Amino acid sequence: MPKYPNSRGKYQNRNRGPKGLRRNDRIRATEVRVIGPEGTNLGVMAPRKALELAKKVGLDLIEVSPSARPPVCRILDFGKFLYEESKKAKETKQASTKLKEVKFRVGIGEHDFVTKLRRAEGFLDHGNKVKLTLQFRGRENEHRQLGFERVKLAAKELEGVASADSDPRLVGRQVTQLLSPLPEAKRVLKFNKPDHQMEDHEDHDEEDIEEHEEQEKEEAQS
Repeated sequence: MPKYPNSRGKYQNRNRGPKGLRRNDRIRATEVRVIGPEGTNLGVMAPRKALELAKKVGLDLIEVSPSARPPVCRILDFGKFLYEESKKAKETKQASTKLKEVKFRVGIGEHDFVTKLRRAEGFLDHGNKVKLTLQFRGRENEHRQLGFERVKLAAKELEGVASADSDPRLVGRQVTQLLSPLPEAKRVLKFNKPDHQMEDHEDHDEEDIEEHEEQEKEEAQS
């Protein structure tokens, strides 16, 4: 099949990696800095020469820093490179996971309770953890068992999108339980439509998971 350099067909990016990084014959710089398979700096040379070195060891020449002067290329196994980049992206996504808190009371009405569940389900469906918090005020402290039952009910209603990290527990004047989202392919929405949007302005608190865990430890010790 003839090659068309200016073609915009489906084969246009077959020598490109994540974020449009080029490899092999797609590298256009007049000279590149080459890093060998073991991480050794092989110096600055023409891409053609660098590609010859890569082919000698059965690997690819990948442009990893196109904005550098000259661009930096590495001699690597392209499949392994894609795997490592995918792994890094996944770790970054996990590190950026947020914790959303949904608060309610013992005597919450059924309509309001469903609204809270809808919000919690929405957060979970967008990959966030959710902290269910039931607050006691005044005489409500006399009905702590009802509080535990309400939190357990909320967690059960959200089983289609989440799994409980632990059982509900009493922390001061509130019952809390932490939920983690199920894998995306296993989520079944009950209170939201599949194309729903998460509204960050809704009644909830947002905090970093690590900070939250430290706070919980301090509360448990006090």
